[in-house]
Amino acid sequence: MDEPVSDLIICRREGATYEVTLNRPRQRNAINDDMMEAISAAFDRAEREFSNGARVAVIRAAGRVFSAGIDLSQFSAPDAKLHDNLFPFTARYQAIFDKIERCSLPVICVLQGYCLGLALELALACDFRIAAERAKLGLPESRLGIIPDVGGTVRLVKLIGPARAKDLILTGRNIDLPQALDWGLVNAVYPKSELEAGVNAWVESLAAAAPLAVSYGKRVINDIVDNTRGLQIEAWAQAQLFRSADFRRAVAAMLDKSYPIDWEGK
Repeated sequence: MDEPVSDLIICRREGATYEVTLNRPRQRNAINDDMMEAISAAFDRAEREFSNGARVAVIRAAGRVFSAGIDLSQFSAPDAKLHDNLFPFTARYQAIFDKIERCSLPVICVLQGYCLGLALELALACDFRIAAERAKLGLPESRLGIIPDVGGTVRLVKLIGPARAKDLILTGRNIDLPQALDWGLVNAVYPKSELEAGVNAWVESLAAAAPLAVSYGKRVINDIVDNTRGLQIEAWAQAQLFRSADFRRAVAAMLDKSYPIDWEGK
């Protein structure tokens, strides 16, 4: 049975699988503040589902697009208080994605269509990323005058190394799936017609292992590569960039599609 934690996120338990579905298909599942709070509630519930016998969590999206990233309309007229003090906002979002990373269940993220910006940061907080052919992945924040600040910079460096992370973050380019697979950014790529069968095979493989061993193994690996200070550095850098004229200009350009952006470097 589908159970909404809000109209933006649908949660479903079926056998060993706990599913969390982004549910703003008309907005290409763009992530706004309300959706982030609903994601947080969904992963509070994930811990209860683990205690009740769930073995795997799966994050997916309604419609043809996983998510186009953050809902830029939130920043078209930035609130002065938020604009001057971004740290609490960033820390709250980081804590929500940390909740996914620390979830007692292994978490699979199913990607199709676009997975950009904040959406890829969400995917990076998961344990496994499984993509449909022709999915588009990228962190385009530098083209908005900012950086990935919800754990994306830290997790990308840990996952694919600093040189490759610089390639994607500093250019803001999309990465093609063969390269993403080669770099370890995604774990598997399937034709769209075979995606669900592929996801089910991953779920069955994880569910067949001892649940406590899977949960503790995930925790040990995460602790080995933990870098909490990296999240603080992300938040510091973003706070500076969010106040820049370049960021305000880029948001306006993205919303009204007035390209190219004339960067001022301030």
